[in-house]
Amino acid sequence: MKAALIMIPVLVLCACGDPGSGRPETAAFSFVDSTGFASGRALVNAVADFDGDGDLDLFVGFNGRANRLYRNDDGRFVDVAPSVGVADSAGTRTAAWGDFDSDWDPDLFVGFGAGAESWNRLYRNDGGRFTDVAEERGALLQGSFRQVSFVDYDGDADVDLFVAFRDRPNALLRNDGERYVNVAPDLGAADPRRSVGAAWFDFDGDGDLDLVVANMDGDANGLFRNDGESFVDIATEAGLAGGGRSVGDDAQGTVRPSIVDYDGDGHFDVFMANYGPNGLFRNRGDGTFENVAPAVGLAVDGRFDTGIWADYDLDGQQDLYVNGTVTGGTSYRDYLFHNEGGTFSDATPPLLLGLEADHGAVWFDCDRDGDPDLALTGATDDGMHQLVRNGTVGGRALQVLVLDREGHYMPAGSEVRLFDSASGRLLGARLVDTGSGYNAQNVAPVLFGLGQAGLVDVEVTTLGADGRRVTRVPGVDSSGLVGHLLAVRAGS
Repeated sequence: MKAALIMIPVLVLCACGDPGSGRPETAAFSFVDSTGFASGRALVNAVADFDGDGDLDLFVGFNGRANRLYRNDDGRFVDVAPSVGVADSAGTRTAAWGDFDSDWDPDLFVGFGAGAESWNRLYRNDGGRFTDVAEERGALLQGSFRQVSFVDYDGDADVDLFVAFRDRPNALLRNDGERYVNVAPDLGAADPRRSVGAAWFDFDGDGDLDLVVANMDGDANGLFRNDGESFVDIATEAGLAGGGRSVGDDAQGTVRPSIVDYDGDGHFDVFMANYGPNGLFRNRGDGTFENVAPAVGLAVDGRFDTGIWADYDLDGQQDLYVNGTVTGGTSYRDYLFHNEGGTFSDATPPLLLGLEADHGAVWFDCDRDGDPDLALTGATDDGMHQLVRNGTVGGRALQVLVLDREGHYMPAGSEVRLFDSASGRLLGARLVDTGSGYNAQNVAPVLFGLGQAGLVDVEVTTLGADGRRVTRVPGVDSSGLVGHLLAVRAGS
């Protein structure tokens, strides 16, 4: 299907360096100017272009301090939360962006922790100012909130809402236009286990989104296959129940699942950040997964809150950042793992080791230079809240913004694949984020490092009532897109 293309003069693509000079240098990291960033008790990071000006803004949720929304003014971040209406001071455990009212701008869900303030906001974005409509929309919930995902689980072209809870069954709110209705009990998605993280992807290729749920305190994880009229937990059969750690051991559990094509075969794999050894589950392509973490160097045993993927050095391979938590008087170290072509080496720079991030982490291009930067939080009183700028030297990248048929952006769970135009060889696959785990979420464009690739074909797969729809854009010349996103309106 022919694509409708939009070239947006923002954010984008880095074409510096000689494309024929070989692999770019390993990234060097340095702090972004973080004037005004508060330290201590930060938990949540969520990224979106909330004001539509073409650069990515950052919402940060705190544990007992006023939340912040940093507007990105050409690389300078200004806290506008009080003036736009999102400066809650209750202990915040989750936040996610998504366009629930289909008006072409991202709205914001914020969920709080256990206790008297265990409730949530659903902030409608009205031109850059926010109004809480949770109660009138039927989306006011109670519980100890964890991961939130805006997804279209039923393929009816509106945005539904999934909420993972630490202390009660999970909720799946179907969007019925003016109201949300919790259909999780009826559909089999009300997992009563102690959930923390969640991610959605079409693991079986049938055109709808399936659900991975990460559970703690020794509980098994869930893989809920979407059968249209119900969800069926097949985690044991698929090989994901343990997540790489022990089931039944209260001291172990899975905090954050993330979806990645780590080996470039076009299939989406699952990484589990655990209390216990981490797991990386290679998608065999037959509905089952194999834990390859011990073989590839990722089965680090510790206490980890997050695992997020990006090609930080733009060599065409997805790399992994994992942050350790602070628990029982121990601060577990962070790791930056470099992808060496299917195996991983520890490439953690001293800067990241010194920061000791312990909760929300997200990659995004904060300074519009075409490489992924890293936002980190730290939950203790003397913790940190920082942006770490990626100083990659050399390399080229392509950032793809996926739009639906009507021009609404970022249909969650959409797939983007890149092919070498000359040979047809698959260069890699990325998933449009669905809320990829505990304490972090984004609606940023997907970013591909191009290594030494020349012209590329971009293939976008979106999901809906009529199944998987594929849109292909042939012969993209990244050098012609400097200063632009490649926006693809799928299905038009």
